[in-house]
Amino acid sequence: MNNWKKVFAIIWTGQFFSILTSSIVNFAIILWLSFETKSAEVLAFAAIAAMLPQSVLGLFAGIFVDRWKRKRVMIMADSFIAFCTLILAVLFYLDVAKLGHVYILLALRSVGSAFHMPAMQASVPLLAPKSELIRIAGINQIIQSACNIAGPALAALFISFMEMTNILLLDVIGAALACTSLLFVKIPDPENEERSQKVQLLKEAKEAYTEVRAQNGLSWLFVLSILATFFIMPVGVLFPLMTLNHYSGNAYQISLVEAAWGIGALLGGAFLGIKKFKLNEISLINWMYILLGITFLLSGVLPVSGYPLFVGLTAIGGISGSLYMASFTTVMQTRINPVVMGRVFSFYMSVSLLPSMIGLLSTGFLADNIGIGNTFIIGGVLVGMIGLVSFFQPSIRRLKGSFDK
Repeated sequence: MNNWKKVFAIIWTGQFFSILTSSIVNFAIILWLSFETKSAEVLAFAAIAAMLPQSVLGLFAGIFVDRWKRKRVMIMADSFIAFCTLILAVLFYLDVAKLGHVYILLALRSVGSAFHMPAMQASVPLLAPKSELIRIAGINQIIQSACNIAGPALAALFISFMEMTNILLLDVIGAALACTSLLFVKIPDPENEERSQKVQLLKEAKEAYTEVRAQNGLSWLFVLSILATFFIMPVGVLFPLMTLNHYSGNAYQISLVEAAWGIGALLGGAFLGIKKFKLNEISLINWMYILLGITFLLSGVLPVSGYPLFVGLTAIGGISGSLYMASFTTVMQTRINPVVMGRVFSFYMSVSLLPSMIGLLSTGFLADNIGIGNTFIIGGVLVGMIGLVSFFQPSIRRLKGSFDK
Protein backbone atom coordinates (compact mmCIF):
# COMPACT_ATOMS: atom_id res chain seq x y z
CA MET A 1 0.00 0.00 0.00
CA ASN A 2 3.04 2.30 -0.08
CA ASN A 3 2.13 3.71 -3.50
CA TRP A 4 -1.59 3.94 -2.87
CA LYS A 5 -1.73 7.70 -3.53
CA LYS A 6 -0.17 7.28 -6.98
CA VAL A 7 -2.55 4.42 -7.79
CA PHE A 8 -5.59 6.46 -6.80
CA ALA A 9 -4.33 9.50 -8.73
CA ILE A 10 -4.20 7.41 -11.91
CA ILE A 11 -7.60 5.78 -11.29
CA TRP A 12 -9.23 9.10 -10.36
CA THR A 13 -7.92 10.79 -13.51
CA GLY A 14 -9.61 8.24 -15.75
CA GLN A 15 -12.74 8.11 -13.63
CA PHE A 16 -13.07 11.90 -13.69
CA PHE A 17 -13.36 12.00 -17.48
CA SER A 18 -15.65 8.97 -17.51
CA ILE A 19 -18.00 10.38 -14.86
CA LEU A 20 -17.95 13.84 -16.46
CA THR A 21 -18.90 12.58 -19.91
CA SER A 22 -21.54 10.28 -18.41
CA SER A 23 -22.96 13.25 -16.50
CA ILE A 24 -23.12 15.27 -19.72
CA VAL A 25 -24.86 12.45 -21.58
CA ASN A 26 -27.29 11.65 -18.75
CA PHE A 27 -28.38 15.26 -18.41
CA ALA A 28 -28.62 15.73 -22.17
CA ILE A 29 -31.00 12.75 -22.24
CA ILE A 30 -33.03 14.27 -19.37
CA LEU A 31 -33.28 17.56 -21.28
CA TRP A 32 -34.29 15.74 -24.45
CA LEU A 33 -37.00 13.80 -22.60
CA SER A 34 -38.21 16.88 -20.69
CA PHE A 35 -38.60 19.06 -23.76
CA GLU A 36 -39.92 16.31 -26.02
CA THR A 37 -42.59 15.05 -23.60
CA LYS A 38 -42.86 17.37 -20.54
CA SER A 39 -44.12 14.26 -18.75
CA ALA A 40 -43.37 13.19 -15.18
CA GLU A 41 -44.25 9.61 -16.11
CA VAL A 42 -41.69 9.55 -18.93
CA LEU A 43 -38.95 10.78 -16.59
CA ALA A 44 -40.03 8.21 -13.99
CA PHE A 45 -39.95 5.37 -16.52
CA ALA A 46 -36.53 6.55 -17.69
CA ALA A 47 -35.30 6.42 -14.08
CA ILE A 48 -36.76 2.93 -13.69
CA ALA A 49 -35.06 1.79 -16.91
CA ALA A 50 -31.78 3.19 -15.59
CA MET A 51 -32.02 1.40 -12.23
CA LEU A 52 -34.13 -1.74 -12.50
CA PRO A 53 -31.54 -3.97 -14.26
CA GLN A 54 -28.86 -2.73 -11.87
CA SER A 55 -31.00 -3.49 -8.83
CA VAL A 56 -32.05 -6.96 -10.04
CA LEU A 57 -28.59 -8.02 -11.24
CA GLY A 58 -27.07 -6.55 -8.10
CA LEU A 59 -28.46 -9.46 -6.11
CA PHE A 60 -25.97 -11.71 -7.92
CA ALA A 61 -23.38 -9.44 -9.60
CA GLY A 62 -21.37 -9.15 -6.39
CA ILE A 63 -20.87 -12.92 -6.34
CA PHE A 64 -18.99 -12.72 -9.63
CA VAL A 65 -17.21 -9.51 -8.63
CA ASP A 66 -15.77 -11.34 -5.60
CA ARG A 67 -14.64 -14.24 -7.83
CA TRP A 68 -13.33 -12.39 -10.88
CA LYS A 69 -10.41 -10.00 -11.21
CA ARG A 70 -11.89 -6.69 -10.07
CA LYS A 71 -9.75 -4.63 -12.43
CA ARG A 72 -10.97 -6.72 -15.36
CA VAL A 73 -14.58 -6.35 -14.21
CA MET A 74 -14.30 -2.55 -14.18
CA ILE A 75 -12.72 -2.42 -17.65
CA MET A 76 -15.31 -4.77 -19.16
CA ALA A 77 -18.20 -2.91 -17.51
CA ASP A 78 -16.99 0.48 -18.77
CA SER A 79 -16.46 -0.93 -22.25
CA PHE A 80 -19.96 -2.43 -22.35
CA ILE A 81 -21.55 0.86 -21.27
CA ALA A 82 -19.59 2.71 -23.97
CA PHE A 83 -20.66 0.20 -26.63
CA CYS A 84 -24.34 0.63 -25.72
CA THR A 85 -24.00 4.41 -25.88
CA LEU A 86 -22.34 4.11 -29.28
CA ILE A 87 -25.36 2.19 -30.60
CA LEU A 88 -27.74 4.95 -29.48
CA ALA A 89 -25.44 7.56 -31.06
CA VAL A 90 -25.77 5.72 -34.37
CA LEU A 91 -29.58 5.68 -34.02
CA PHE A 92 -29.62 9.44 -33.46
CA TYR A 93 -27.27 9.90 -36.43
CA LEU A 94 -29.67 7.92 -38.63
CA ASP A 95 -32.56 10.00 -37.20
CA VAL A 96 -34.47 6.89 -36.12
CA ALA A 97 -34.04 7.20 -32.32
CA LYS A 98 -37.29 6.78 -30.40
CA LEU A 99 -38.30 6.94 -26.75
CA GLY A 100 -38.10 3.16 -26.52
CA HIS A 101 -34.50 3.21 -27.75
CA VAL A 102 -33.59 5.62 -24.95
CA TYR A 103 -35.20 3.34 -22.37
CA ILE A 104 -33.27 0.35 -23.74
CA LEU A 105 -29.98 2.26 -23.68
CA LEU A 106 -30.52 3.31 -20.07
CA ALA A 107 -31.34 -0.27 -19.12
CA LEU A 108 -28.23 -1.67 -20.81
CA ARG A 109 -26.00 0.96 -19.22
CA SER A 110 -27.52 -0.10 -15.91
CA VAL A 111 -26.34 -3.67 -16.53
CA GLY A 112 -22.75 -2.44 -16.79
CA SER A 113 -23.11 -0.33 -13.65
CA ALA A 114 -24.34 -3.39 -11.72
CA PHE A 115 -20.82 -4.81 -12.02
CA HIS A 116 -18.71 -1.65 -12.06
CA MET A 117 -19.92 -0.03 -8.83
CA PRO A 118 -19.39 -2.98 -6.44
CA ALA A 119 -16.04 -3.81 -8.08
CA MET A 120 -14.81 -0.25 -7.57
CA GLN A 121 -16.10 0.09 -4.00
CA ALA A 122 -14.80 -3.33 -2.98
CA SER A 123 -11.32 -2.51 -4.36
CA VAL A 124 -10.83 0.65 -2.30
CA PRO A 125 -10.07 -1.03 1.09
CA LEU A 126 -7.47 -3.22 -0.66
CA LEU A 127 -5.63 -0.22 -2.10
CA ALA A 128 -5.45 2.24 0.81
CA PRO A 129 -4.89 2.19 4.58
CA LYS A 130 -8.04 1.82 6.65
CA SER A 131 -7.45 5.18 8.34
CA GLU A 132 -7.65 6.94 4.95
CA LEU A 133 -10.97 5.48 3.77
CA ILE A 134 -13.11 8.42 4.93
CA ARG A 135 -10.82 10.85 3.07
CA ILE A 136 -10.94 8.70 -0.05
CA ALA A 137 -14.73 8.61 0.16
CA GLY A 138 -14.66 12.39 0.46
CA ILE A 139 -12.40 12.78 -2.58
CA ASN A 140 -14.66 10.43 -4.54
CA GLN A 141 -17.53 12.75 -3.65
CA ILE A 142 -15.48 15.75 -4.83
CA ILE A 143 -14.91 14.11 -8.22
CA GLN A 144 -18.54 13.06 -8.52
CA SER A 145 -19.70 16.51 -7.47
CA ALA A 146 -17.39 18.39 -9.81
CA CYS A 147 -18.80 16.33 -12.66
CA ASN A 148 -22.35 16.95 -11.44
CA ILE A 149 -21.62 20.68 -11.55
CA ALA A 150 -19.97 20.76 -14.96
CA GLY A 151 -22.03 18.00 -16.59
CA PRO A 152 -25.46 19.68 -16.59
CA ALA A 153 -24.00 23.05 -17.56
CA LEU A 154 -22.06 21.55 -20.45
CA ALA A 155 -25.06 19.44 -21.50
CA ALA A 156 -27.29 22.53 -21.62
CA LEU A 157 -24.61 24.31 -23.65
CA PHE A 158 -23.89 21.43 -26.02
CA ILE A 159 -27.53 20.57 -26.69
CA SER A 160 -28.07 24.12 -27.98
CA PHE A 161 -25.64 23.69 -30.88
CA MET A 162 -24.57 20.02 -31.06
CA GLU A 163 -26.39 16.99 -32.37
CA MET A 164 -27.26 14.31 -29.80
CA THR A 165 -24.99 11.95 -31.73
CA ASN A 166 -21.90 13.99 -30.92
CA ILE A 167 -22.93 14.44 -27.28
CA LEU A 168 -23.36 10.68 -26.87
CA LEU A 169 -19.93 10.04 -28.40
CA LEU A 170 -18.37 12.01 -25.54
CA ASP A 171 -19.32 9.16 -23.20
CA VAL A 172 -17.52 6.67 -25.43
CA ILE A 173 -14.35 8.79 -25.24
CA GLY A 174 -14.67 9.09 -21.45
CA ALA A 175 -15.03 5.33 -21.03
CA ALA A 176 -11.96 4.75 -23.21
CA LEU A 177 -9.90 7.07 -20.98
CA ALA A 178 -11.14 5.32 -17.82
CA CYS A 179 -10.26 1.88 -19.19
CA THR A 180 -6.83 3.10 -20.31
CA SER A 181 -6.03 4.48 -16.85
CA LEU A 182 -6.88 1.14 -15.25
CA LEU A 183 -4.33 -0.60 -17.48
CA PHE A 184 -1.53 1.29 -15.69
CA VAL A 185 -2.38 0.22 -12.13
CA LYS A 186 -2.39 -3.01 -10.17
CA ILE A 187 -5.57 -3.71 -8.23
CA PRO A 188 -5.13 -6.60 -5.78
CA ASP A 189 -7.80 -9.20 -5.21
CA PRO A 190 -8.47 -10.69 -1.76
CA GLU A 191 -7.62 -14.29 -1.04
CA ASN A 192 -10.82 -16.14 -1.83
CA GLU A 193 -11.04 -19.92 -1.61
CA GLU A 194 -14.41 -19.83 -3.41
CA ARG A 195 -12.79 -18.59 -6.62
CA SER A 196 -11.92 -22.11 -7.76
CA GLN A 197 -15.20 -23.60 -6.59
CA LYS A 198 -18.47 -23.93 -8.46
CA VAL A 199 -20.74 -20.88 -8.30
CA GLN A 200 -23.68 -21.36 -5.93
CA LEU A 201 -25.75 -18.23 -6.47
CA LEU A 202 -28.27 -18.55 -3.66
CA LYS A 203 -25.73 -19.76 -1.09
CA GLU A 204 -23.23 -17.01 -1.89
CA ALA A 205 -25.89 -14.30 -2.10
CA LYS A 206 -27.10 -15.39 1.35
CA GLU A 207 -23.56 -14.89 2.67
CA ALA A 208 -23.87 -11.15 1.97
CA TYR A 209 -27.10 -11.03 3.98
CA THR A 210 -25.48 -13.04 6.79
CA GLU A 211 -22.47 -10.71 6.86
CA VAL A 212 -24.73 -7.68 7.30
CA ARG A 213 -26.82 -9.37 10.00
CA ALA A 214 -23.64 -10.31 11.87
CA GLN A 215 -22.72 -6.64 12.32
CA ASN A 216 -24.65 -5.21 15.27
CA GLY A 217 -26.78 -2.30 14.06
CA LEU A 218 -25.73 -2.52 10.42
CA SER A 219 -28.93 -4.29 9.37
CA TRP A 220 -31.04 -1.49 10.87
CA LEU A 221 -28.85 1.07 9.11
CA PHE A 222 -29.57 -0.80 5.86
CA VAL A 223 -33.34 -0.86 6.48
CA LEU A 224 -33.55 2.87 7.17
CA SER A 225 -31.38 3.66 4.15
CA ILE A 226 -33.72 1.59 1.96
CA LEU A 227 -36.74 3.49 3.32
CA ALA A 228 -35.02 6.82 2.71
CA THR A 229 -34.22 5.85 -0.88
CA PHE A 230 -37.85 4.85 -1.39
CA PHE A 231 -39.03 8.34 -0.42
CA ILE A 232 -36.19 10.27 -2.06
CA MET A 233 -36.52 8.73 -5.54
CA PRO A 234 -39.91 10.22 -6.52
CA VAL A 235 -38.72 13.66 -5.42
CA GLY A 236 -35.37 13.38 -7.19
CA VAL A 237 -37.03 12.60 -10.52
CA LEU A 238 -39.18 15.73 -10.28
CA PHE A 239 -36.39 18.32 -9.99
CA PRO A 240 -36.35 19.13 -13.75
CA LEU A 241 -40.15 19.39 -13.88
CA MET A 242 -40.19 21.51 -10.70
CA THR A 243 -38.02 24.03 -12.55
CA LEU A 244 -39.79 23.66 -15.88
CA ASN A 245 -43.41 23.74 -14.66
CA HIS A 246 -43.49 25.47 -11.28
CA TYR A 247 -40.92 28.17 -12.11
CA SER A 248 -41.49 28.25 -15.90
CA GLY A 249 -37.77 27.61 -16.31
CA ASN A 250 -35.63 26.82 -19.33
CA ALA A 251 -32.74 24.46 -20.06
CA TYR A 252 -30.24 26.82 -18.43
CA GLN A 253 -32.29 27.05 -15.22
CA ILE A 254 -32.75 23.27 -15.10
CA SER A 255 -28.99 22.81 -15.43
CA LEU A 256 -28.36 25.48 -12.77
CA VAL A 257 -30.40 23.48 -10.26
CA GLU A 258 -28.41 20.34 -11.10
CA ALA A 259 -25.17 22.31 -10.79
CA ALA A 260 -26.29 23.66 -7.40
CA TRP A 261 -26.67 20.11 -6.10
CA GLY A 262 -23.21 19.33 -7.47
CA ILE A 263 -21.67 22.40 -5.80
CA GLY A 264 -23.18 21.38 -2.48
CA ALA A 265 -21.93 17.83 -2.89
CA LEU A 266 -18.49 19.20 -3.79
CA LEU A 267 -18.38 21.18 -0.55
CA GLY A 268 -19.45 18.13 1.43
CA GLY A 269 -16.80 15.97 -0.20
CA ALA A 270 -14.15 18.65 0.33
CA PHE A 271 -15.00 18.77 4.04
CA LEU A 272 -14.19 15.07 4.35
CA GLY A 273 -11.47 14.74 1.72
CA ILE A 274 -9.13 17.68 2.26
CA LYS A 275 -8.39 17.14 5.96
CA LYS A 276 -8.74 14.28 8.40
CA PHE A 277 -11.51 14.85 10.94
CA LYS A 278 -12.51 12.96 14.06
CA LEU A 279 -16.06 12.02 13.16
CA ASN A 280 -18.90 9.81 14.27
CA GLU A 281 -20.18 8.68 10.87
CA ILE A 282 -23.40 7.28 12.35
CA SER A 283 -24.46 10.63 13.82
CA LEU A 284 -23.47 12.33 10.57
CA ILE A 285 -25.68 9.95 8.57
CA ASN A 286 -28.67 10.66 10.83
CA TRP A 287 -28.24 14.44 10.71
CA MET A 288 -27.95 14.36 6.92
CA TYR A 289 -31.31 12.56 6.66
CA ILE A 290 -32.87 15.38 8.67
CA LEU A 291 -31.12 18.14 6.70
CA LEU A 292 -32.10 16.65 3.34
CA GLY A 293 -35.69 16.28 4.51
CA ILE A 294 -35.80 19.93 5.53
CA THR A 295 -34.54 21.06 2.09
CA PHE A 296 -37.26 19.02 0.36
CA LEU A 297 -39.93 20.38 2.71
CA LEU A 298 -38.94 24.01 2.23
CA SER A 299 -38.61 23.56 -1.54
CA GLY A 300 -42.19 22.32 -1.65
CA VAL A 301 -43.64 25.43 0.00
CA LEU A 302 -41.79 28.01 -2.10
CA PRO A 303 -43.90 30.34 -4.29
CA VAL A 304 -43.39 30.60 -8.06
CA SER A 305 -41.06 33.54 -7.40
CA GLY A 306 -38.84 31.42 -5.15
CA TYR A 307 -36.52 29.97 -7.79
CA PRO A 308 -33.32 31.51 -6.27
CA LEU A 309 -34.20 29.98 -2.89
CA PHE A 310 -34.89 26.65 -4.60
CA VAL A 311 -31.37 26.73 -6.06
CA GLY A 312 -29.93 27.48 -2.61
CA LEU A 313 -31.89 24.70 -0.93
CA THR A 314 -30.78 22.29 -3.64
CA ALA A 315 -27.14 23.15 -2.88
CA ILE A 316 -27.72 22.41 0.82
CA GLY A 317 -29.34 19.13 -0.20
CA GLY A 318 -26.20 18.33 -2.18
CA ILE A 319 -24.05 18.86 0.91
CA SER A 320 -26.22 16.50 2.95
CA GLY A 321 -26.30 13.85 0.23
CA SER A 322 -22.53 13.92 -0.17
CA LEU A 323 -21.77 13.65 3.55
CA TYR A 324 -24.34 10.88 3.94
CA MET A 325 -23.02 8.77 1.06
CA ALA A 326 -19.35 9.12 2.05
CA SER A 327 -20.13 8.22 5.67
CA PHE A 328 -22.34 5.26 4.77
CA THR A 329 -19.74 3.89 2.34
CA THR A 330 -16.99 4.17 4.94
CA VAL A 331 -19.07 2.39 7.58
CA MET A 332 -19.48 -0.52 5.17
CA GLN A 333 -15.85 -0.59 4.02
CA THR A 334 -14.51 -0.68 7.58
CA ARG A 335 -16.83 -3.44 8.83
CA ILE A 336 -17.32 -5.88 5.98
CA ASN A 337 -14.93 -8.75 5.20
CA PRO A 338 -13.10 -7.88 1.91
CA VAL A 339 -13.80 -11.40 0.59
CA VAL A 340 -17.56 -10.72 0.48
CA MET A 341 -17.49 -6.94 0.11
CA GLY A 342 -18.47 -7.00 -3.57
CA ARG A 343 -21.52 -9.09 -2.67
CA VAL A 344 -22.49 -6.78 0.18
CA PHE A 345 -22.26 -3.62 -1.94
CA SER A 346 -24.28 -5.14 -4.77
CA PHE A 347 -26.76 -6.59 -2.25
CA TYR A 348 -27.25 -3.15 -0.72
CA MET A 349 -27.63 -1.59 -4.16
CA SER A 350 -30.35 -4.06 -5.04
CA VAL A 351 -32.36 -3.97 -1.84
CA SER A 352 -32.26 -0.16 -1.77
CA LEU A 353 -33.24 0.34 -5.42
CA LEU A 354 -35.86 -2.38 -5.87
CA PRO A 355 -38.40 -0.88 -3.40
CA SER A 356 -37.76 2.57 -4.88
CA MET A 357 -39.18 1.30 -8.19
CA ILE A 358 -42.60 1.41 -6.51
CA GLY A 359 -41.95 4.98 -5.49
CA LEU A 360 -40.93 5.90 -9.02
CA LEU A 361 -44.04 4.26 -10.48
CA SER A 362 -46.10 6.58 -8.30
CA THR A 363 -44.26 9.69 -9.51
CA GLY A 364 -46.65 10.47 -12.35
CA PHE A 365 -49.69 9.97 -10.14
CA LEU A 366 -48.24 12.14 -7.37
CA ALA A 367 -47.25 14.94 -9.74
CA ASP A 368 -50.61 14.97 -11.55
CA ASN A 369 -52.95 14.46 -8.59
CA ILE A 370 -51.12 15.77 -5.53
CA GLY A 371 -48.84 18.29 -7.17
CA ILE A 372 -45.07 18.53 -7.53
CA GLY A 373 -44.75 20.87 -4.54
CA ASN A 374 -46.76 18.60 -2.25
CA THR A 375 -44.67 15.62 -3.36
CA PHE A 376 -41.57 17.51 -2.19
CA ILE A 377 -43.25 18.29 1.15
CA ILE A 378 -44.36 14.70 1.82
CA GLY A 379 -40.98 13.27 0.80
CA GLY A 380 -39.14 15.78 2.97
CA VAL A 381 -41.19 15.03 6.08
CA LEU A 382 -40.73 11.27 5.70
CA VAL A 383 -36.97 11.45 5.06
CA GLY A 384 -36.51 13.75 8.07
CA MET A 385 -38.49 11.34 10.24
CA ILE A 386 -36.15 8.51 9.22
CA GLY A 387 -33.23 10.52 10.63
CA LEU A 388 -35.07 10.99 13.93
CA VAL A 389 -35.96 7.29 14.16
CA SER A 390 -32.33 6.37 13.50
CA PHE A 391 -31.16 8.53 16.40
CA PHE A 392 -33.45 6.61 18.76
CA GLN A 393 -32.59 3.12 17.48
CA PRO A 394 -30.30 1.61 20.18
CA SER A 395 -28.44 -0.83 17.92
CA ILE A 396 -27.57 1.97 15.48
CA ARG A 397 -26.38 4.23 18.31
CA ARG A 398 -24.04 1.43 19.39
CA LEU A 399 -22.65 1.20 15.85
CA LYS A 400 -19.93 3.73 16.53
CA GLY A 401 -18.08 5.49 13.72
CA SER A 402 -14.70 4.00 12.92
CA PHE A 403 -12.76 7.22 13.48
CA ASP A 404 -14.40 8.57 16.60
CA LYS A 405 -12.45 6.34 18.93
